[in-house]
Amino acid sequence: MDRLWPRGLSKEAAAVWGHLPAVAGGEWPKELTPSAELRKWFHGGGSAQEFRARYEAELAGAGAGAELERLRALAAEGPVTLLTAVRDPASSHAAILAEHLAE
Repeated sequence: MDRLWPRGLSKEAAAVWGHLPAVAGGEWPKELTPSAELRKWFHGGGSAQEFRARYEAELAGAGAGAELERLRALAAEGPVTLLTAVRDPASSHAAILAEHLAE
């Protein structure tokens, strides 16, 4: 999940494919996405290792922590789709978030 909607994917098309953001009902929990500051820092040349540490610190925050627990509970009930606009999802925040959901 990104704070920005993926380019080239309309919300209508996502609904047709059953890929509304993140959770049932088409919610978009932006508290679980990297902050704008973190994204800008990373795209300005930040390292992947430091990005992970900073993003995990954001996930441990009060708002994100509660949302992460709620999303974990939903994932325990059935599939959850995480959308991202990055070219390599395996090395993105989505992969980090998926790891935290699996805990």
